[in-house]
Amino acid sequence: QVQLVESGGGLVQAGGSLRLSCAASGSPLSINAMGWYRQAPGKQRELVAAITSGGSRNYGDSVLGRFTISRDNAKNTVYLQLNTLKPEDTAVYYCHAVYRSYHYWGQGTQFTVSS
Repeated sequence: QVQLVESGGGLVQAGGSLRLSCAASGSPLSINAMGWYRQAPGKQRELVAAITSGGSRNYGDSVLGRFTISRDNAKNTVYLQLNTLKPEDTAVYYCHAVYRSYHYWGQGTQFTVSS
């Protein structure tokens, strides 16, 4: 069983920056893939960014070049640096992890980008 605890979020002005973090606990070994998804009101959940334990990264098209994902494998923690924020980035951001083929989700953290 893996528990994901997110931190960060709040209210940010357009053009600003924010950093989200997600710490995974409960697993004795390194988690394979960790990442972030987001869901805006009335929209489907979409991939923001993901990173494997080996450091391979994948980004959603809408955040490419603005967001950066990183992780600390020793701490099973993943970070998301969000720059040049836009109002359309407003959403609930969910941490996601894959461990032994099981998918785990955090409770989500909300942030709003004001124009």
